[in-house]
Amino acid sequence: MPTTLTKLINQQVRLAARPVGLPKAGDWQLTEEAVAEPAEGGVLVKVLALSLDPAMRGWMNEGRSYIAPVGIGEVMRAGGIGTVVASRHPGFAVGDAVSGIPGVQNYWTVPAEQVARSGLAKIDLRLGSVPQWLNVLGMPGMTGYFGLMDVGQPKAGETVVVSGAAGAVGQTVGQIAKIKGCRVVGIAGGPAKCDWVVKELGFDACIDYKAQAPEGVSSTKSRWDAVREGLRQHCPKGVDIYFDNVGGEILDTVLAKINLKARIIICGAISQYNATSAVAGPKNYLSLLVNRARMEGIVVFDYADRYPQAIAEMAGYLKDGRMVSREDVIEGGVAAFPNTLNKLFSGENFGKLVLKVADY
Repeated sequence: MPTTLTKLINQQVRLAARPVGLPKAGDWQLTEEAVAEPAEGGVLVKVLALSLDPAMRGWMNEGRSYIAPVGIGEVMRAGGIGTVVASRHPGFAVGDAVSGIPGVQNYWTVPAEQVARSGLAKIDLRLGSVPQWLNVLGMPGMTGYFGLMDVGQPKAGETVVVSGAAGAVGQTVGQIAKIKGCRVVGIAGGPAKCDWVVKELGFDACIDYKAQAPEGVSSTKSRWDAVREGLRQHCPKGVDIYFDNVGGEILDTVLAKINLKARIIICGAISQYNATSAVAGPKNYLSLLVNRARMEGIVVFDYADRYPQAIAEMAGYLKDGRMVSREDVIEGGVAAFPNTLNKLFSGENFGKLVLKVADY
């Protein structure tokens, strides 16, 4: 191991307490430790950028889920991109660009026994930039692709509605749906995001759920009336596929507009992640019965063996201009993680939220 590596210090963000509501400063601990040489069969990765995703809020909670919660005192789980700086594994060489789940830290040591199950994989930066490998070519893109294609099973001419349309998963879902010949209506917060969704991503329409009550309508009405009115206007024939990233009232509102044999993909429920009481379930779920519709969850890790298929297809779309991606890259390194993460829940980010850890 080069002498320069033995002098490196690894900064890490660890979970100090299980958050109640929105994560706060006291829920995190910033620690430092020396960087160790990888043992036989191991790999040492310098982390370049981290993916910040709404799912991280669920990983902090204790209880049964599709993945074990982050333990108190453990490095916070996060996907990322890095460069191999030392290797004693035959499958990885110094200088290789890699993806995986390094966690919120500067350096990721992957022991031999964990290489196979850590998600560590070589990537080709000729197919996309580092931020794009955390967006359309990364976990959000894989979620959008398999959620829409495998669970939603879109057919040309169908109407697809996507909430969180300007976010990482939403932007991928809408663009793929358009490529497959569907009519696509997004739901996003604010005119800037809605304009981008239509003008840059090519959605047919976008509903601003933050819109004020229209002229002539009482301002005392629920703001969800903007969504209800938008669906009436832009989905006159109803909704065949709804890709849900937000849950709550928006899910309920869309359920009232679904068609016979509609498919609802449950990807996330960001409106509910910081709730301090019971998560609000859909009140309009009987619409599933009336319309013989199907609601199904998507967990991207179930499709890991098929990632290369989706990456190849979407890299082609990026190259030929049929797909674009937008990333909101925040500087500041791992110490900026707690404040940056909370941008997800305030809606401050515009596009895929990425935390830059080192120069690339």
